[in-house]
Amino acid sequence: MSASGRTSSGAVPLARRRLLAGVAAGAAVLTAGGCARGASTSAQPGTTSISNDNATWDDGYRAAGRELKKITGYALRPLSNPSVTSYQQVVQMTLQTSKSSDLVKWASGYQLKRLARAGGLTDLTRVWQQYAAKGWVRGTSREAVSYRGKAYGIPLYESYYVLFYSKPVFGKLNLSAPSSWDELLHCAEVLKRNGITPFLASQVGGWPAIEWFQELVSKVDPHFYRQLVAGQASYTDGPARQAMDIWHDFMRKGWMTSPDFDQARGPGALKEGTVGMFLHGTWQASGMSAAGMEPGTDYGAFILPTTRPSTPKSVIAESGVFVVPSRASSHDAAMANVGAWLDPSVQRVWSDFLQDSSANPEVRSSNPVVAGLQRDIARNHRLALVRYWESGPPSLVQGNTNDLGGFMAGQTSPATTLRRMQERARDEWAAWKRDEA
Repeated sequence: MSASGRTSSGAVPLARRRLLAGVAAGAAVLTAGGCARGASTSAQPGTTSISNDNATWDDGYRAAGRELKKITGYALRPLSNPSVTSYQQVVQMTLQTSKSSDLVKWASGYQLKRLARAGGLTDLTRVWQQYAAKGWVRGTSREAVSYRGKAYGIPLYESYYVLFYSKPVFGKLNLSAPSSWDELLHCAEVLKRNGITPFLASQVGGWPAIEWFQELVSKVDPHFYRQLVAGQASYTDGPARQAMDIWHDFMRKGWMTSPDFDQARGPGALKEGTVGMFLHGTWQASGMSAAGMEPGTDYGAFILPTTRPSTPKSVIAESGVFVVPSRASSHDAAMANVGAWLDPSVQRVWSDFLQDSSANPEVRSSNPVVAGLQRDIARNHRLALVRYWESGPPSLVQGNTNDLGGFMAGQTSPATTLRRMQERARDEWAAWKRDEA
């Protein structure tokens, strides 16, 4: 796959052909689903519509919207499409038309850069600057929402990748949350000896294959991870090889679940005591509650320790964004709501619903486990690293994610996997840079 715009023999550029294919597919989705603008994205007094790919968040949007309405006069009206593929197609098809919703939930990083490059987004730089002046947004996250110096997204939430663990199981085996690599290995050995799979690892759905890769590389060397995802280091360099060897060793020891283990079963597996630790985003805290688990009693969470004590501490951070289509039918209302989204009164309601960390650093999570992680990140001055999924040209990330899934399934060795990833990185970064010229 190509990042975008390559041409051949005077034909339509590849990215353009893909866009047209996506438009055609999106049109089919709209026709089949009956999602015409008339009953959904058209302006409705006192509201702004939100295109969203997670229907389980609809109640949270409505609750946060009630707080927004007190400030701006406009509530939130979610329009959910649970199919990620069709959702992305519809957004890209309608973005530059009058059929677009007022607000769109999207990924940050290069997913956002690609959308901004296509045109049709409102420049939100002034909104970002106003938030920064109030201390309601982290300056370090500016790059993840920007394209060519302009901010096109406002952070929707902030999640961290951590290891959830079963407190009853750890207590029964006289284990505690590890603070060093040796302690982590000890926990895994004891769990395995007692018939409990130490770690959940999954490739179900595709993207989860990135989780252990990003974690292990960043805990071997966070500065190398930053260079790697920026295209300034090689996947065949020493730190990446070390991370893959660790991962391979964990799998050979039987410390990880089968790669076809569905992460949706993760909270239940922790509760049943069949899995000891579950690597995932802190947004999974709501899944723990849905499984009947109490934070601090039934589960805890910690950030994966570094492989060496001298290695700088880091954390993988994820943040979705709100973008505003230039042709939104209720554009003024949408701008008012993105301008108030990070207000603490709104974020308190939203954060409580998600049981996660707010993008506003002044808002503490009401979930004691997540709040403890927030304190750890601040106390240890952990380097915040972009999640791998948003870290580079989308076609590069998708292809490499597929390779990691193949590695998890035992189809390729660590060395072969990394070689393929590096070959793709060379081609896709070159294509992205040509398109930017």
